[in-house]
Amino acid sequence: MSARTTRSDGRSGPRHDRPGGTYRPGRAAGGAPPPRRGRHRLLPYLLLLPGAAWLLIFFALPLLQLAAASLYDPGGSLSTGYALTWAFGNYPEALQAYWPQFTRSFVYSGFALVLALLMGYPLAYAIAQKAGRWKNLLLVCVVAPMFTSFLVRTLAWKTILSDNGWLVGLLRDVHLLGADGRLLATPVAVVLGLTYNFLPFLVLPLYASLERLDYRLLEAASDLYASPLRAFRKVTLPLSMPGLIAGTLLFFIPATGDYINAELLGTPNEYMIGNVIDSAFLVRLDYPQGAALSFLLMAAILAVVFVYLRRAGTEEVL
Repeated sequence: MSARTTRSDGRSGPRHDRPGGTYRPGRAAGGAPPPRRGRHRLLPYLLLLPGAAWLLIFFALPLLQLAAASLYDPGGSLSTGYALTWAFGNYPEALQAYWPQFTRSFVYSGFALVLALLMGYPLAYAIAQKAGRWKNLLLVCVVAPMFTSFLVRTLAWKTILSDNGWLVGLLRDVHLLGADGRLLATPVAVVLGLTYNFLPFLVLPLYASLERLDYRLLEAASDLYASPLRAFRKVTLPLSMPGLIAGTLLFFIPATGDYINAELLGTPNEYMIGNVIDSAFLVRLDYPQGAALSFLLMAAILAVVFVYLRRAGTEEVL
């Protein structure tokens, strides 16, 4: 005689005993068939397929083509064609010819990053902790320039920094510039352009970290007789490190490879490595050298990022 028991739905029915006393209704008990686990295991991979295909077609394959172009015979041309001769000498030759532009790119980007931090950190902190009901409006003001073309924004700075502009006139009046002093077509103009154009990439991640900061921690530090500077160094700065690291990377990487600011706000004496790569591909049509310079720039940026993350701690970005 089969044992009867009360099921979880309150009805009585036959009890299906299994080892361990666990009741699992199956198709015979009127329940739905158990899910097919194989299909569920494949679902995450199927969801990854579109993104993986996009990266393969539009990133990995062009990157391989660029790597092959960097090893072309430097004596070739578009008219005669290029032969893949595994010319690894393209790399040291390109670096020897254009190392000043490489150095200049990292120096300009470094100065622009320091300037952006001096302006962006107080701005992000004020929006996150002090803005109150004006917070959304201030965030829109930070992002609003991004709605305009990068080229238009840089041309606007060309007007602001022009020799007959109000800014140069003001600096001359307060004797910070000589009578013949200028800002346009100088390294200062290039650094200012880089700072302005990429500042939102630094401010927004910083704001995201500072907005989650519990203000009671600062009050607790004050109750423990910490000065405002010490509270910032011991509480605010460590808690904002994820946004600070992410923001500096988002600022520094595109700023190092930029060429628009040096093209419009500087002279050939201020050209960065991005200008040289642009000229190699579009003016001189020297594809092997342009590809070699591109890979050298990627390698240099990856090395800087690796050292930076090792010093700062990769767990801060997570």
